Amino acid sequence: MLRRVTDDEASAEQVAEFFRGIGHSVAREGRALDTLQMAIRVAGLTVWRRISADLDSLRLSPQSLCALGETVMLIQDEVAAAAAEGYAQAEAAVAGELTRRRSRLVNLLLARPPASAEDIIELARVARWPVPRTVAAVALYERRQGVGRPALPPDILADLGRSKPCLIVPDPDGPGRARQLDAALTDWVAVVGPTVRLSEVSRSMRWARQGLDLVRRGVVADDNVVRCAEHMSTLILFQDEGLLAALSARQLAPLAHLRQSQQDRLAETLLAWLQAGRNANEVAVRLHVHPQTVRYRLRQLDDLFGERLQDPDLRFELEIVLRARALLSGTGRASETPEGQVISLRR
Repeated sequence: MLRRVTDDEASAEQVAEFFRGIGHSVAREGRALDTLQMAIRVAGLTVWRRISADLDSLRLSPQSLCALGETVMLIQDEVAAAAAEGYAQAEAAVAGELTRRRSRLVNLLLARPPASAEDIIELARVARWPVPRTVAAVALYERRQGVGRPALPPDILADLGRSKPCLIVPDPDGPGRARQLDAALTDWVAVVGPTVRLSEVSRSMRWARQGLDLVRRGVVADDNVVRCAEHMSTLILFQDEGLLAALSARQLAPLAHLRQSQQDRLAETLLAWLQAGRNANEVAVRLHVHPQTVRYRLRQLDDLFGERLQDPDLRFELEIVLRARALLSGTGRASETPEGQVISLRR
């Protein structure tokens, strides 16, 4: 810095480059920029004290002395700016490399068959990611174009640039973790897969993506962050929709010849009857209709299904297909059997 004060303008870029290099080195070593800036201020003070010690020999006028002091302060600012620039460049390079390593780590964790524990541990080390005991995968979809990157804790792996954006959350059941995700993902449709061991994260992601598909179709309500653990029965129901449609066509065949409105009323009543323990009064309360109306519909169902409604296995399968039918209400979706017969799934 003293050289910059006493030399001509030709040395300005050399000094700036020197301090950019110092800033770069400090960042690469993981030290704070504040410490470097403090050192620069101390250096500036030292330069001024050295000049002050030689004032008698310099024989400067008050105006020249003020100009010299101003020059010292300006050069100190130049040096600090150069150091900060070098520090920022190094930080950006480190952050970019860290992002690339973490993206590779996400790919490795989601690989099928699973990668070896040794490979995961080594890449996690260079990606600065502490290996957790349990994880959960999160499938994401933007609520609108141009949403910003969510403010996530640094231990959550995020890969938002892929065609199917996702997160891998360590210790998903830990204190405060649910609140963190709820707060950070307000601009995203997000579905959290079940908590699994690290080696099973691809399975958690498969469930999360299936859940995300059901949310986007309106089968599962989009209540901020959706957690698969709270919708396991729905996920099971929709594992194979072709099989579900075939079962619906078979078990609801007695309704197939009726008008759509009749099918809807009787299907709704039958599901409520199965869920209410076959109690007609409870069905009336659930459906907000008169008990006599329920009894009339139940007589219709008894005529259509006959003694089959006494079979517990049939009642179980009926509840499965009727629950699926109710979940799909409002989506406008119909399910087609392998034979081509369309069974409406609208309520």
